[in-house]
Amino acid sequence: MLTDHNWILTVGVFLPLAGVLIMLFIPKEEESLNKAIAIITAAVTLAVGIATMAWFKYGSDSSKLQFHVDVAWIPAIKSRYIIGLDGVSMPLYILSMVITLLVMIYSWDHIPEPGNAKAFMILMLILQTGMAGTFVAQDLILFFVFFEVVLLPMYFMIGVWGGEQRQYASLKFFLYTMFGSALMLVAFLALFFQTGAQSFSLEYLYAHSSMISTNVAVWIFAGMFVGFAVKVPMFPFHTWLPDAHTQAPTQGSVILAAILLKLGTYGFIRIAIPTLPQAAVKWAPVIGVLAVIGIIYGALGCLAQTDMKRLIAFSSVAHMGFVMLGISTLTQFGINAAVYGMVAHGLITGMLFFLAGSIKNRYHTLEIAKMGGILKRIPRLGWILGMCAMASLGLPGLAGFWGEFPAILSAYSPFHNDYVHLSQPLFRTLMVIAAIGTVLAAGYLLWMFQRVAFGEASPLIAGDVDADGNDLHAGAHAGDHAGDHLVGERGHGAVPFSVGAAGNADPHAEVHDVGIFEWIAWTPLLIGIVVLGAYPDLMFKVLNGSVTKLLAPVQALTGK
Repeated sequence: MLTDHNWILTVGVFLPLAGVLIMLFIPKEEESLNKAIAIITAAVTLAVGIATMAWFKYGSDSSKLQFHVDVAWIPAIKSRYIIGLDGVSMPLYILSMVITLLVMIYSWDHIPEPGNAKAFMILMLILQTGMAGTFVAQDLILFFVFFEVVLLPMYFMIGVWGGEQRQYASLKFFLYTMFGSALMLVAFLALFFQTGAQSFSLEYLYAHSSMISTNVAVWIFAGMFVGFAVKVPMFPFHTWLPDAHTQAPTQGSVILAAILLKLGTYGFIRIAIPTLPQAAVKWAPVIGVLAVIGIIYGALGCLAQTDMKRLIAFSSVAHMGFVMLGISTLTQFGINAAVYGMVAHGLITGMLFFLAGSIKNRYHTLEIAKMGGILKRIPRLGWILGMCAMASLGLPGLAGFWGEFPAILSAYSPFHNDYVHLSQPLFRTLMVIAAIGTVLAAGYLLWMFQRVAFGEASPLIAGDVDADGNDLHAGAHAGDHAGDHLVGERGHGAVPFSVGAAGNADPHAEVHDVGIFEWIAWTPLLIGIVVLGAYPDLMFKVLNGSVTKLLAPVQALTGK
């Protein structure tokens, strides 16, 4: 193993907790100081991540575990603190750091009700530790601990800072995830005992999984499947996602879409398939069928939505379906496409949730029917929305295309060797249906963009009415023309405006185009969408070696 600079992963994972420790001693009234410490902590953590990228050995070495640490942790249960980074985990590890920092920058002037920036920022730092740790853990118990660390912070982010139905959405999120995790833990324990009860190390399990009979492996895989499928989420385990996204604050939605959903797909690639290759072949058709159902179901769900944020949430079900279709092929091409799709979805859907949050912050609603003409009122935000919609529907030249097209193409020739093969007719049928899903994606995304951005400004966007339909001009004419006034109560659906000395009302005195903190938070994501779209090999060449190594147990199957 490559062990140079092997301290850097531990620092990268746990450094956010140092920021948490400092913030615990600062009063919550010191809001700016708490925000500054959180952002500095996230920035230093990202700097550690960038150093990790710089020291990472690319080329043929990218398939090896680098910065590898293997020390005693819980000897009583034979679990060790084993971490390492390879070409599959590195993009997701770095993405978690980037997203956390950008969300914190955005939060500088976007702390949702009921406030308390200190607690809000602390939860995001804890989330960062859980996300990063999951992507580097090489021991099943360590993986499970990090996998579960993210649950409680997200539960509180939704339950405390969410929308009107936040308690229902947070409880549903918690129960679904806990149910999946319970079955996943049982599967991990079964895998441990069936391989001789010697170690939870992934390397050990990869090497000894062949001693498990196929029938037993199929049932163990079933437990992992449910645990990871709930997190993805796959149809029919997806129903918590639209509610969680719709009720979560903008920051929670961005982190959930960009990183947390990827913990499930990463679990399939890192754990389920390499440790149980014989079961993976049995389950692959089921995964492929459910993935394609999710693609079509998610797209049709989007067409039925009236709320912009809920539409984006259903689009995640569809787009993660493409990722799972690539994984189900059990081919190098398909899993490369799946990991690429995970990163692309994180960038694009994270941006869409940022945009939805900023629109709601300005107009206090996300009802598509009330919008229209945003390009006239806030053109920069409108054009960014258009770009991200095009990326999400898979426009060539942007990152979304390389997340969908290769995944669809991989289904043309699913896994086969001299002894074992997946059904070509089935997967080619799934390929055709998935391709239809891209047409539906173009339909719902262009429909959303057209209704929100084009045409004359709607009464809400023009400032004639507030989000509840109340006439704002009635208040302006009744007011004192010598002073400045705000109509309605901030945070209760009203759009603030001032009346100048000349008596000319400006219904959007406080509604502005993209602000400085929004530009800082969004620009790296927009650059990433364009760069990865124009030069996809930038990531494919990092992934390929590791994917080949992870699929080696599948390639070695003999069918016996």
